[in-house]
Amino acid sequence: MSTISIATAKEVFDLLRDDLAAIEQEFASQSASEVEVVTDIARYLMAGGGKRIRPLLLLLSSKALGCTAHSRIRLGAVVEMLHTATLVHDDIIDEADTRRGRPSSNTTWGNAKCVLAGDWLYMQAFSTALEERNFRVLDLLISLTQQMVEGELLQMQKLGHLINEEEYFDLIFRKTACLFKVSMQLGAAITSGSESYDQTLGEYGRNLGLAFQIVDDVLDLTASEDVLGKPVASDLREGKATLAVIHALERGTGADREAIRTVLADRSFTHVSHTQILEILNRHASIEYAMDTACAYAEAARLSIADLPDTDAKRALLWVPGFVTSRDR
Repeated sequence: MSTISIATAKEVFDLLRDDLAAIEQEFASQSASEVEVVTDIARYLMAGGGKRIRPLLLLLSSKALGCTAHSRIRLGAVVEMLHTATLVHDDIIDEADTRRGRPSSNTTWGNAKCVLAGDWLYMQAFSTALEERNFRVLDLLISLTQQMVEGELLQMQKLGHLINEEEYFDLIFRKTACLFKVSMQLGAAITSGSESYDQTLGEYGRNLGLAFQIVDDVLDLTASEDVLGKPVASDLREGKATLAVIHALERGTGADREAIRTVLADRSFTHVSHTQILEILNRHASIEYAMDTACAYAEAARLSIADLPDTDAKRALLWVPGFVTSRDR
């Protein structure tokens, strides 16, 4: 492994500031429709902020390979559009009222308009990607969209049921890590002669995406609503068993298991409180177990790019896993 230093947050921001601003502009222009409500919903979602971590990864992977073409800006907007479309649909499926501390789009415009706006964003993302005239790009995006939809359907089938770790990791790969993986692979797809890095970049994205989702699931259990920007423990209320919960289920007493099963089946804290669930998770060190697992995936992401050339972009890629595992929202 090279002895290259890890970048600071400021160095990463300075490196990407102009490109991220260009992606915001590209997203705004690509999501403008003659039908006003589509534009309104897209603008509302953009204004909600978010970490822009997926376009950030695409920018860093392409920079690491020396790509300076406009393609990286265009596809940065594409991955953010796809991510935004999934958020719209997720909020409808989960019957969510809030997203990032504001009313969710479906609360404001209703389910019917938001389903169609999400569909429009998906198609607009593909229309924008088509301008690349690059079959590898389309292949990655089509496979990605199928995996994400399959992940959502699988999760719906398993709601309220107990799942094991293998099923959990399959779900979070499809729902989250797959988009991280593809965001990294698109960097190689638009840089000629970089096919040999496709697997390396994809492995980084996969590991980082798994770490990201595990941390998300832990924060859902432990963070405050003010910080999280949405109701806490919403996963349990929706009948979703995440890693810490699965760990406690496998190690808990009969009473512990029964308490967790009750919450998953009720999809509420009517009979068992959130505090009681946290006590069970803490008693079995299940939160620590989940965070240790996330940190192991974050480290695996760092190790997977050892063979990339030593550049500022690589230093930034070494910074991202630490950001993912230490965030509070």
